[in-house]
Amino acid sequence: MKSNAVKEGIARAPHRALLYAGGLSDKNIKRPFIGIASSFSDLVPGHMGMRDLERQIEKGIHSNGGNAFIFGTPAVCDGIAMGHSGMRYSLPSRDLIADCVETVAGAHQLDGLVLLTNCDKITPGMLIAALRLNIPTVVVTAGPSLEGHCKGETLTFIRGSSEAVGRFRAGEISEEKLHEMEHYACPTAGACQGLYTANTLACLTEVMGMSITGCASAAAVSSKKRRIAFDSGFLAVDLVKNNIRPRDIVTKDSMRNAIIADLALGGSTNSILHLLAIANSSDIDLTLDDFEELSFKIPQIIKLDPSALPTMTDFDNAGGIPGTIKTLWGKTNELKNVKNIEGKTMEERANEAWVDNSVIKPFDSPITKNPGLAILHGNLAEEGAVVKISGVAEECFEFEGTAKCYDREEDAMKGIEEDDVKAGDVVVIRYEGPKGGPGMREMLAPTSLLVGKGLGKKCALITDGRFSGGTRGLCIGHICPEATEGGIIGLIKDGDKIKIDINKRTIDLLVSEEEINERKKNFTPKTKEIERGFLSKYAKTVSGANLGAICG
Repeated sequence: MKSNAVKEGIARAPHRALLYAGGLSDKNIKRPFIGIASSFSDLVPGHMGMRDLERQIEKGIHSNGGNAFIFGTPAVCDGIAMGHSGMRYSLPSRDLIADCVETVAGAHQLDGLVLLTNCDKITPGMLIAALRLNIPTVVVTAGPSLEGHCKGETLTFIRGSSEAVGRFRAGEISEEKLHEMEHYACPTAGACQGLYTANTLACLTEVMGMSITGCASAAAVSSKKRRIAFDSGFLAVDLVKNNIRPRDIVTKDSMRNAIIADLALGGSTNSILHLLAIANSSDIDLTLDDFEELSFKIPQIIKLDPSALPTMTDFDNAGGIPGTIKTLWGKTNELKNVKNIEGKTMEERANEAWVDNSVIKPFDSPITKNPGLAILHGNLAEEGAVVKISGVAEECFEFEGTAKCYDREEDAMKGIEEDDVKAGDVVVIRYEGPKGGPGMREMLAPTSLLVGKGLGKKCALITDGRFSGGTRGLCIGHICPEATEGGIIGLIKDGDKIKIDINKRTIDLLVSEEEINERKKNFTPKTKEIERGFLSKYAKTVSGANLGAICG
């Protein structure tokens, strides 16, 4: 066992003294040391129920002959961090979390891990750490919240708060009604109820094989989730005994399986950033080309909130990820028959599953032949950009509009609120990329405001920043190169024409090449000087979004 390095031999008497101080005895010190990396936080609704799940995981570990050690990691709630300077810390927190888990597990020579996670950056951050460490690991995603209800109306976080603000600004609902809705939008612990980033990553983690069957969609407040937590703790000890490691599970094939599921489900655009970063941590050759190639082969078989009314509860009841695998298996030769941490192949998982095809549509009769996500290229995005097709109305697939430029999110919000943005405009928000932000803020507030004001199908929004998984509408993010790196998005002027064609996967500034070259001569990208602290270090080391916004 790896932990023998801290507990065996005469020279380790000081180490054992400290372990005994923690409550270990001669009866259990020789057992495997399993860390429970918990991102519990009272600040984050998606994580506030984790104390109970910690207990269940701990019981599972001890029941199978292991020692459980709980340690904490940071957690950021994107919804609370949204729309102000706090969002600059969200994406960077992914790397901070990875470093924290790697540091604690490496320093204490843990034999294995159970990663208790849920929200947007925590899950990929922990997976990055697991692959760096490559010690036996199980991931437990804490699960989605239940839907809210307010006087006969079913609410989710997006519909009941973010988009409700736009409805209020448009005069559709009263301030009293807005306050009423915000009280009921998030009624329980758990991740936001739709296929936003947290639940997307939970789904992809299960597809890749790093969490046990049914984990992704089981509600945070369900007894099913408690059983999954116990079983995950129990399994972690078996993985240590059998020396089954993350790099045995997370391979190029299993990651492409995750991309296929992502496209079929219409997940968050952030998943592309995170899958690229996860692959990088294990030297897996995964690029935007993999997403682009598969996007022409995989139709979308389900639509969930925010793009439609069904929620994660409906998805779970319809079969969840096992039902998705059953629907996809045998229909595309792109899906590979790899094993998960339970030792089950994709074929076995498909054969054991049940699916309600009225919710998860058959592969041959999908919701749409388009994938949920797509990569766009053009003179505006020479290194790529990302769109969540599942959130775009088909009549908007070809859109030509007039640029309305803003150099930060707050200015765009003011422009939309004060009706400076009109039907037919393309809202350009730049200097919000990984370096330029720094931190690549999400743009849920302006996109939700556009939808709430009735402009969701009449305007487009493009940015070198990114979007929440809760975003819908014609929204193009991750534009690379970003403005701070000299990208064309920094050269756009108010009144320029921009054309987006999702069918052709293109996004272009309709300005002559001569004019673009002339503008480049007089262009000095803006920078935000941050002299010290975490964000300063991040801005100096982070790569472009097309590479996963990775550090180092």
